[in-house]
Amino acid sequence: MSSKFNQELQDRLVRYAAIDSQSDENSPSAPSTDIQFDMLNLMKEELTAIGAQDVQLTDYGVVLATIPGTAPGPTIGLLAHVDTAPQFNANGVKPRVIRGYNGGDITFPDDPDLVLSPAEHPYLATKQGHDLITASGSTLLGADDKAGVAIIMTMARHLLDNPDIQRGPIRIAFTPDEEIGRGVGEQLPKDLAVDFAYTLDGGEVGEIEYESFSADRAVVRITGVSIHPGLAKEKMVNAIHLASKIVQTLPQATMTPETTDDREGFIHATDMIGGSSEMVVKLILRDFEMDGLEAKGDLLRQVCAAVQATEPRAEITCEIYPQYRNMRYWLENDMAPVELAREAGRAHGIEPLSVPIRGGTDGSRLTEMGVPSPNIFTGMQCIHGPKEWISVQDMATATEVCLSLATLAAEKQAE
Repeated sequence: MSSKFNQELQDRLVRYAAIDSQSDENSPSAPSTDIQFDMLNLMKEELTAIGAQDVQLTDYGVVLATIPGTAPGPTIGLLAHVDTAPQFNANGVKPRVIRGYNGGDITFPDDPDLVLSPAEHPYLATKQGHDLITASGSTLLGADDKAGVAIIMTMARHLLDNPDIQRGPIRIAFTPDEEIGRGVGEQLPKDLAVDFAYTLDGGEVGEIEYESFSADRAVVRITGVSIHPGLAKEKMVNAIHLASKIVQTLPQATMTPETTDDREGFIHATDMIGGSSEMVVKLILRDFEMDGLEAKGDLLRQVCAAVQATEPRAEITCEIYPQYRNMRYWLENDMAPVELAREAGRAHGIEPLSVPIRGGTDGSRLTEMGVPSPNIFTGMQCIHGPKEWISVQDMATATEVCLSLATLAAEKQAE
């Protein structure tokens, strides 16, 4: 489990995770929060310091850089996102290192009732002896995706320090706002300028993923009839009641995140905002197939129409917007980038595992936009919550696999 990269990866992730860089879907700016610039500017500085070329922070909030090639080969992109998820507190993250994990339950200093147990999380049970990084119990950790940032930075530094390693050019991109589906703008594919790319945004060691959800978001707006409650009989129409009826009418037992897994999609109400006169319900729709995604959109519209019919004095609108599409639709036509990553994994004794991502990555959008971008593991686990953790050794394995990927691509070009 010893690796020359362990200490550097640990130091980088601990340092990066302590920086608050949460995104905000309610913000119209790009990036959606100014605090993401704390990470973006740091990445620009660190890439410059290690000798990367063409380092820039674009006007749309992406840090780009080049690791020059030392041999003919395809230009490969490596991406990770600097933002952390808005679903849980990310302010004041206090990363801590558990050296030589003993295989037992893990407790948290800032929440004594919180327990991370190998009985509940079987992957944790396989990490006895590893050095683990968690937060303190009151925040998420942010290994999603600062582990990916740390892995790419460690790899970049190693390649720049070792010009004898044969590889083609590598382009690096650190994106904002991935967690709110806005990490890839229209300009990025052109500016990235690669033959294909990989996101470092996966979990368990061995995961080489080429299939993700297709995703839409929905906004339901309900306008009721407002009047003084003392004079409301047969006059008031309470928007809160109608919003609640819409959510309750949607299938609760078969089509929510907490009742689905594997290849099952869902409808997830993420926010209810407003009051008795006006309400906004925000939802996300997910499915691995487009017909399934469209069916979920049709179902939501039908529920809204049915509730509208019960109260014609109200006004209910339902707007559905595309977010990203299953990368499999494009990658299955050319699996060469996937097979290259699998070969790199096997070079380190890792049997590749390709499972559908119950979510999306920047690679989902990039692939749809013409840049094939499978997803590679980092080791991150229990993301978006206070039990988030990662093994330093898993991160080191990801770094080794990415280095092998770069050299393999150059070797194949030379054949």
